[in-house]
Amino acid sequence: MTDRSLPVSGSVTFEELKKTNEHGAEFWSARELQPLLGYGQWRRFEDAINRAMTLCGQSGNNPDYHFAGAGKMIATGKGALREVSDFHLSRFACYLIAQNGDPRKPEIAAAQKYFAIQARRQEISDALAADLERLEIRKQASEEFKALSGAAREAGVQDRMFGIFHDAGYKGLYNGLGNEGIKQRKGIPKKDNLMDRMDTTELAAKQFRMTQTRDKLARTPAKDQQQAIRTHEAVGREVREAIKRIGGAMPENIPPAEHISHVEKRIKNTPPFLELDGSDAKGLDGLDGLDGSDGV
Repeated sequence: MTDRSLPVSGSVTFEELKKTNEHGAEFWSARELQPLLGYGQWRRFEDAINRAMTLCGQSGNNPDYHFAGAGKMIATGKGALREVSDFHLSRFACYLIAQNGDPRKPEIAAAQKYFAIQARRQEISDALAADLERLEIRKQASEEFKALSGAAREAGVQDRMFGIFHDAGYKGLYNGLGNEGIKQRKGIPKKDNLMDRMDTTELAAKQFRMTQTRDKLARTPAKDQQQAIRTHEAVGREVREAIKRIGGAMPENIPPAEHISHVEKRIKNTPPFLELDGSDAKGLDGLDGLDGSDGV
């Protein structure tokens, strides 16, 4: 078992993973929670935890009360034990991580329901919630792009052919249009990164196409770079056909969204405030979780 993925055996529930510390506060181990939230790699889940810690502070609550660094002993391949980093997470910490995940994932939807807390929230518009979702999926798509590039290199695609390889995926999904053709059709400036102008739906389709291509290249290794390029285009066509069958909007017909940098700025300037009630207001050490409060 590796540091990157620590699956929980069987159909373990959130309730079964809950623990109680010496202060009588309930908490969850991040390592054990990771697979239940649909994260296959620890580094990605750790990124989600760090974002949740930032949001915790922005919401007027002290992250130190809800996120505690810890170590966890795991077995190595030779039967020895070694310590890896872990976090003890309060219910509020789990809530923040789940609320900022992709709600289309069944694991995230289940977590959002389970970790729902009693809180008086400053009114957050639907637009801001949509901004948070789009920003998260944009970050995930960027990571998937890097992973697919690595898979393409392993499949024999040379650096000088990377543009053609990635364009092939676009052509399959966008009915023959490559990166530049899509920008021209949508009136997007050439200098813009195309993903920065995709809305949530379009980003999700692109991410799915990249994930499926990477998985297919792993299952059926390409004989050469030309076959890898054809595989990417073929997967793009399959995703397009799936969208068509369910009656979704064709990606080339989706209007360009505002630049993602504007979304980031808007989110930064309008942080939500969460005033916790009851036991949720108390952190892992039983103290009040608001900044500047000593709990008395």
